[in-house]
Amino acid sequence: MLNNISSSNSFDKFAIYLSVLCAVQCLILPISLLFIPAFSLLPLADESFHELLLLFVIPISAFAMISGCRKHKIYNIIFYVIAGLGIMIVSAVWGHDLFGETGEIVSTLVGTSILSFGHVKNRKLCKECCL
Repeated sequence: MLNNISSSNSFDKFAIYLSVLCAVQCLILPISLLFIPAFSLLPLADESFHELLLLFVIPISAFAMISGCRKHKIYNIIFYVIAGLGIMIVSAVWGHDLFGETGEIVSTLVGTSILSFGHVKNRKLCKECCL
């Protein structure tokens, strides 16, 4: 049982780190491109990086949240993941066209914040119920 708790917490932590990586990349990359043009040659500058990162964030977030909810039996926090991932997907795929560059950054930050909050709450509930 203790091993299941720690693995669920590990997936929540990893999902949070991936969300933060997405937010940091979204914030710092445009600024760094202005000052260090060589960064534009990195694959991080490509729009597909967001989409690739989402391919990791979606299954890890879903697995962490589902396994956590099975432990603590509080399922309403799944809506944080659904909302956060939904905003991140819209932002990554259509954000630049819908909101412009600044709006895309803001919407990505909102999505990652909601998603991270859901994972932090999931970890807390897992620790409370299973100790």
